[in-house]
Amino acid sequence: MNKPLKYAVFGSGSWATAIVKMLSENLEEVGWYMRSVYTKEHLLKENHNPSYLSSVEFKIEQLKLSNDINEIAEYADVLIFAVPSAFMFTELEKLTVDVSQKIIVSAVKGIIPESGLLVGEHFHDIYNIPFENIAVIAGPCHAEEVALERLSYLTISCADAEKASEIADKLSSDYIKTKISDDIIGTEYAVMLKNIYAIAAGIAHGLGYGDNFQSVLMSNAIREMKRFIKKMHKMKRNINDSAYLGDLLVTGYSVFSRNRMFGNMIGKGYTVKSAQMEMNMVAEGYYAAKSAHLLNEEHQAKTPIIDAVYAVLYEGKDAKKVFKKLTDKLD
Repeated sequence: MNKPLKYAVFGSGSWATAIVKMLSENLEEVGWYMRSVYTKEHLLKENHNPSYLSSVEFKIEQLKLSNDINEIAEYADVLIFAVPSAFMFTELEKLTVDVSQKIIVSAVKGIIPESGLLVGEHFHDIYNIPFENIAVIAGPCHAEEVALERLSYLTISCADAEKASEIADKLSSDYIKTKISDDIIGTEYAVMLKNIYAIAAGIAHGLGYGDNFQSVLMSNAIREMKRFIKKMHKMKRNINDSAYLGDLLVTGYSVFSRNRMFGNMIGKGYTVKSAQMEMNMVAEGYYAAKSAHLLNEEHQAKTPIIDAVYAVLYEGKDAKKVFKKLTDKLD
């Protein structure tokens, strides 16, 4: 990697906006693809995203903005995807540019529903990206705290340590500390699973369970995560590291967590559809619960929390009854 690499972010939500902000601290130019023409035009005129993290002001001369996914894919060497998993397949169908020699970074917090694959696996299988050219960005890190420049931590996972370090360097700043990992599959599953557990925490809160139960729920959740990931990809990993436990805790407890918010609404009696409509944001854990359930039908890890969330969201089971049964399965 002799010549400076060009970076681009795909997506216009809060996490995509936060990543562009991080990169802007270190790069002269950042490519940014967004589907919405309105968002692009607003950014050009007002210097901020109209819908997400609107307090963050950008220097427009630093940004290469486009509504054409192929223009930005052609421009950059490192393509960072921060599109909600439910929309990834549709967005990627627009790609006509050969991306097989690019470095692909997943900042997507879920499995692609149409293929049932992690984002990295999807790019490897469909777009012939070598695994050493695929990386994952994991937390614990909320976009809202990046906007406020509060100290945050990221883990960059890649099979190629040199590439992981390069990406980590471009995301680092006074308020962003980074570390690298080689557990690309484990961290990508952890990013997906923590959103399901955050929904469980939200449901419990909505039902009136207190802090004592929440601590037991999170304690069981990290052990459940360890069992699930071990079934999917067996390697030596410390599940108590920030990319796993830290990301789980912040997503399960934070007031910024949209998955917890979504679960809280379900616990209070909202239907799935009404909660989604009122939030006006994507709760990745909703899609992740179905993906994890389907995967586990084959791998058979012990996952009472995932099973409970799936039963409430997809089988229409009564949240109060399901969580009453769940309490007897936790320790």
